[in-house]
Amino acid sequence: MTSVKDKIPPNRETSVPKYGLKVRLNHTYPEDRSQDFVPSIRQIWAILPLVLRYIWYYIVHRITGKSIVMDYLKTIRSKQIYGVPIGGIGCGTIGRGYRGEFCRFQLKPGLYEYNTVDANQFIVTIKDRHHETIFHSLLSTFPKKKLSSWQSFIDGSECFYTGLYPRSWTEYDLSKFGVMLTCRQVTPIIPNNYKDTSLPCAVFVWDITNICDEDRTVTIAFTFKNGVGDKSKDRASTCSSKAFSLGDSEGVILYHTIDKMPCSYALSAKVHPDFDISKCLYFDPNSDGIEPWIQLKNNGSFDKISDKSYGQIFGEMACGIAAKTTVGPGEGATAELSLVWDMPTVQFPKRMRKYSRYYTKHFGSENASVRIVRHAFDNYKDWEQAIFEWQSKVLDNGELPDWYKSALFNETYFVSDGGSIWVTVDEEEVKKLSKNDPRIELGKFALLEGHEYRMYNTYDVHFYASFSFIVNWPLLQSVLQYDMKDAIFTEIPDKVKMLYDGEIVERKVPNTVPHDIGDPGEEPFVLLNSYPIHDVSQWRDLNSKFVLQVFRDAFITGLNDSSVAYLNDMYDACYTVMHKSEQFDVDGDGLIENSGCPDQTFDTWVMTGASAYCGGLWLAALFAMTKIADALQKTEDKDKFQKLLDKGKVAFERKLWNGRNYNFDCSNEECRSIMADQLCGQWYLRSCGFNYEVFPQDRVKTALKTIYENNVQSFCNGRMGAVNGFIDGAADKFTIQSEEVWTGVTYALAASMIQEGMWSEGFNTAGGMYKSMTERFGLAFDTPEALYATKYYRSVSYMRPLSIWSMQLAINQLKIKNE
Repeated sequence: MTSVKDKIPPNRETSVPKYGLKVRLNHTYPEDRSQDFVPSIRQIWAILPLVLRYIWYYIVHRITGKSIVMDYLKTIRSKQIYGVPIGGIGCGTIGRGYRGEFCRFQLKPGLYEYNTVDANQFIVTIKDRHHETIFHSLLSTFPKKKLSSWQSFIDGSECFYTGLYPRSWTEYDLSKFGVMLTCRQVTPIIPNNYKDTSLPCAVFVWDITNICDEDRTVTIAFTFKNGVGDKSKDRASTCSSKAFSLGDSEGVILYHTIDKMPCSYALSAKVHPDFDISKCLYFDPNSDGIEPWIQLKNNGSFDKISDKSYGQIFGEMACGIAAKTTVGPGEGATAELSLVWDMPTVQFPKRMRKYSRYYTKHFGSENASVRIVRHAFDNYKDWEQAIFEWQSKVLDNGELPDWYKSALFNETYFVSDGGSIWVTVDEEEVKKLSKNDPRIELGKFALLEGHEYRMYNTYDVHFYASFSFIVNWPLLQSVLQYDMKDAIFTEIPDKVKMLYDGEIVERKVPNTVPHDIGDPGEEPFVLLNSYPIHDVSQWRDLNSKFVLQVFRDAFITGLNDSSVAYLNDMYDACYTVMHKSEQFDVDGDGLIENSGCPDQTFDTWVMTGASAYCGGLWLAALFAMTKIADALQKTEDKDKFQKLLDKGKVAFERKLWNGRNYNFDCSNEECRSIMADQLCGQWYLRSCGFNYEVFPQDRVKTALKTIYENNVQSFCNGRMGAVNGFIDGAADKFTIQSEEVWTGVTYALAASMIQEGMWSEGFNTAGGMYKSMTERFGLAFDTPEALYATKYYRSVSYMRPLSIWSMQLAINQLKIKNE
């Protein structure tokens, strides 16, 4: 521990920021929404066969114990409690509530457990100069059910939380007892730092300030139990604990298992002469908790341990660590505590393979926790400096609205708390990879579509979310792309029944982009396409989206030897999927047609014939292929794609432009719907640094103005983002998804507006939605896929909103252009 025996000077890098989620510890949100939306009779009728097949599928999977990737019958209602989670990318995460609780565990890869654990607490004890206890309390205001002797006397109205991912600050006003406390929570989420960003840890920096005129002795204790708060599963674990000392770190390690996978929790404190550190190797988290509670209250410390280890027990156990110091009048001290969880080897339920998490590459697969503890204490100040430098470029920009400065970083929570898994590749697999393949060094990486839609690397959605990675962790984006390249050529001939139409199809058709790389409840990376609704080999958007991501990732910073090598590695896959998509051009006019089924990311919204969404993506992908072929000096291919593009552009404008915007599709009725995402292809091309080579400038701007006037301003008074479809003066209720606001699409649309110089319109579009979610609905760090005009949302904690980083990319590009 580091002690500061004078007034702590203000430090901009570590002080409470102006921006972020800011609430009191007794805060309640004004509107409690749910997922209980009931579709109209017309909407239900249109998908009734799907509904009936889904019910049967659900029953069979429940009876047989198979994974249900999308559980529409048991949806998750947001608890309106979440703050900044802890944990790096791909190593498992532990959620934290803004009231101080530990909640929402994702240690089994991709599988969430929504438990708040009473035994996981910070506790403060304050003694006066006579060594009498004048205050003893939990440092959480969240109601608890167990450990009846443990109590919270914190006045939540006098305490404040600020969450700006990946850090948070909790300020405790204990001035009645002569003390002010601030807890700063630090997780190493740092752009382009792949080693530290993979770490399963958090550092809790406690600044203690004595504001009275006599000494105060202050203890900060930290307790934690085994498991993830699941009563039956936690009791099925064999547990033990031991004390450790390593360098200037003291702590306790709690050994246990989670779903038969070994795991350890390490609670630690950094040593300093001004602090006394005490340890508790065991208490029963199901008891009244009186023993550790009274020890801390009476002595400001745990009783001295006689043995350095506590033998194995079968069941639940908890442990703790405490740091005590005396602070003089007007002085301050800083206690540094940490939590590390080490679950080095993981398996998925089918147990076809074992994987080592990526951090083991640097810290080993055995007893890594103490090494990570020491590394965290030695480096967290550098982490904070790097985080500050990353964020200050945005936070110090006076041209950006305040809400955006909070939103950009807080929406980034999903890169770690999106069920991410990051593992190494073994030596046998390395032998099969080309020398340029980033997986040799960085392994494999995957992210859930959402907490409720449990499919890894859902590609039609990652198309939007990938901006967060290409801007901040481009090598992780590259790793994902190489995996997807290989998946394109993969065939899985197993027959599966699609719930939408009952057709029996091949699970993975070769030469097509998969919808996803698997279900964490099954065996991802091996069993592709866990999505059970549609035959995704017939989807019109997936192939184009692969080409556009390859194009963007190579061209975003300008071509060089490395990006040309990347294009060369990707070219066969790009050519193959574009050739495959040509079959969707049924009339030979250079423009693909939709099938009259929901054959794209809007998977209940039927598109018929040429459509603005899929047609626009196709044209953008054709343009991308001309540039990629040119970069690789493939002249014949370039000419081929250019001819297709020239034909397709004419057909697109002729079939879909109506003078104000591009028609939704070529159907008789739904074509008039104004689609918020109709310029998705143009958004990507502009992100790559191109302008109006495909879509005419005047029509792009006219369409964006039409969308803004209708889908944004005429919907919920502009306070809810952009509704997906708008027709005849109201939200389009043709299907469920047409009347929804998709959060990720709204951020993408806002980016597109910024690209076109529509600065205020872009920020108004996204800002109204974000402020409603975080100020009214309590959906911070739980951003759903969809919002409805009133009362409801759908699919909490979703991947697509990571598209907000396309807004920042547009801002950066505009700044460069104007310089």
